[in-house]
Parts: sequence; C-alpha cells; structure tokens
Amino acid sequence: MKKCVFAGTFDPPTTGHRAVIDKCLKIFDEVVVAVMVNTSKKPLLTAEERQRLLKKLFKNEPRVRVEIFGGAAVDILEKENTPFYVRGVRNTVDFEYENADYFANARLKKDIVTIYIPAEQDDIQVSSTLVKNSVKFGKDYSAYIPAEIQSDFINLIKNRI
Repeated sequence: MKKCVFAGTFDPPTTGHRAVIDKCLKIFDEVVVAVMVNTSKKPLLTAEERQRLLKKLFKNEPRVRVEIFGGAAVDILEKENTPFYVRGVRNTVDFEYENADYFANARLKKDIVTIYIPAEQDDIQVSSTLVKNSVKFGKDYSAYIPAEIQSDFINLIKNRI
C-alpha cells in the first residue's frame, strides 16, 4: 500500500488544498493530511477547527485521514512509515521555498521522496493568506473555499476578524 503525507497549516483549507489532495488520491492508496501546529504562526482557526473542516470536506473518501501534528514534517513521515511527502506549488516562489525545505529534510530523512504537485491555472492565486485578507477587508472569497465547507467556515470566523 502506498501512502503519502500532505502537510500544511490549512488555515483555512482552500480549493487549492482540495485539488492537491484529489491528485494525491490518483497516485496513492492513502493520503494523510497533516494539520501542522506551528507555534510561530498565529492561525485564524484552531488546529481542531481546521481538522474538522478537512474531515468534512473528505467525509466520503475513506482513503483520506486528517491528523493534527506538532512536530517536523520528517517526524510525521516516520510516524506514518512512508517516505512520500507531497507539496503543492503555485509558482516559482513556492518552488524555491519547497526546494530549500526539501534539502533540509533530506539531511534528516535520507529516504524522503518529495513530490511537487503544481497548481492548476485556476488555483495559482489561491492561498489561505488570500482568504484571510479577503475576510479582513470584507471581500468575496467564496471561489477559494470549497463549497462543502463554506458555511462552516463563515460560522467559525464570524467574530474573529
């Protein structure tokens, strides 16, 4: 059985995140979506809220498992007993960041296999930061949040920004 880990903050989960996970399902038997806890970031949503949204988004897909994880990416790869680490990339800036991260991870986990999944053209501009800024400034973000979780997201953020 082939399994991969797709890790991120998912604050909030976007259509771009869903697209990457959907592509992973075409390659792997199981996709572990790791909601990472990064103490240097101030997320809009709690890790539990992000996990709940992702679980709802993939409720009909038993091959997707959503976990909260507070360690390094290489640690969750070890925990899940897989070398396959998936990264979504939208542009060259993402690629440069992810490539530098790859070399750092490869020093820690020699058998790591990082797989870059490029964004579709419709998702190139989509990011969690874009959604948070749109919320903050009262702009429409509905095209960037999957329809299945939009109302849940709206209810979660009502009094936060």
